[in-house]
Amino acid sequence: MNTRLVAARVLSRVLQDGQSLTAALDNAFLSIESGKDRAFIQALCYGVCRQFHRLDFILSQLLDKPLKDADVKSLALVGLYQLKFMRVKPHAAVSETVLAARKKPWAKSLINAVLRTYLREQEELEHKADKFQVAALSHPDWLIKQIEQDWPEQALTIFLENNQQPPMVLRANLAKTSREHYLQLLTEQGIEAEAVGFCRSAIRLDKPVPVDLLPGFAEGMVSVQDAAAQLAAGLLDVQPGHRVLDVCAAPGGKTAHILETQAQLKELVAVDIDASRMLRVSENCQRLGLKATLVVGDAANPEGWWDGQPFDRILLDAPCSALGVIRRHPDIKLLRRAEDIGQLQAMQKTILQAVWPLLAPSGLLVYATCSILKQENEQQVQAFLAEHNDAVELPIAAGWGISGICGRQIITGESAMDGFYYARISKQ
Repeated sequence: MNTRLVAARVLSRVLQDGQSLTAALDNAFLSIESGKDRAFIQALCYGVCRQFHRLDFILSQLLDKPLKDADVKSLALVGLYQLKFMRVKPHAAVSETVLAARKKPWAKSLINAVLRTYLREQEELEHKADKFQVAALSHPDWLIKQIEQDWPEQALTIFLENNQQPPMVLRANLAKTSREHYLQLLTEQGIEAEAVGFCRSAIRLDKPVPVDLLPGFAEGMVSVQDAAAQLAAGLLDVQPGHRVLDVCAAPGGKTAHILETQAQLKELVAVDIDASRMLRVSENCQRLGLKATLVVGDAANPEGWWDGQPFDRILLDAPCSALGVIRRHPDIKLLRRAEDIGQLQAMQKTILQAVWPLLAPSGLLVYATCSILKQENEQQVQAFLAEHNDAVELPIAAGWGISGICGRQIITGESAMDGFYYARISKQ
């Protein structure tokens, strides 16, 4: 098995077929047992996706005409990524990548020529890439323009952060342990970590580790969840006896956190339209020893699943562009299109309108996305408030994020967090 060839085929599924990187890797890993091989393939695939626009520009400078063969193009990108960004010895990167093309003799000679020319002309090629904005920032042109429009002062930081590997962040289950105690357990295992000051359950690791090495993971003492996502439960302010609705709940991290925060709820109903993703919610709750009412249903059509009883709290983690989590899913830069944003905005509006009647008077709805675009966030909430006389925004006073027209925006990389948006809306 040639790991570079596996990586190239995974990348082809993303670039050619539009498959998500997670799904393509999961499929490839079914036949790969070696943890070392998996880690190398994953590093190649994530790396190429992060640096795709730069690598693609450099490749175009090395070719007389565009490569039509998706597998061969992906293999060339894998080779260039190793030479520029990995600690693989150049001769090994070239020879092993060329060897991966052995079933296509024409491709072997082409890849060999491309990679050796790059090594000879690396300085000049990289200088050219630095002068071409899409390559320099390694983002598609439409996204560069959109981010610069929304966040002119923070844009460069966002681009740089999007191309970094994110930290691994844990959520201590405060129903089972204290954060201080869990930090002590990590220290005993030789795992270096620190508490995140503004989020009482969050722990940031110095280096990622496999979850099976985390003390008490199987027993539900801890979960993996970015600090930005952990803020949702606190903003919801759930109290004993409350009936809570978690809309678009899969994969269930926020569902579990709400239950960990308040054990004396009347009921928590978690709804998601995707049955396979709802299995993840079930598995998470089972591992953590938590109980929720799980419903496979369309949030935009509550009449298909709502029992008519109002909710005291609603968390709407709205379907969005996910542009705030590009660090964790770099294929978003390759798969997302400018025209997707308007469609997502319309879906968010539909769901928000649909679930608002389910909220009890004096109840609270938290609107959340993992996007950094104002169109999906503050503009969405502003429009909703203008159309609903019974809706009032409750300002969020916090030491994190940027206060906007409505709600609060976390910019990608702030305190090492993902990009996230929150707004609190009370029903009068």
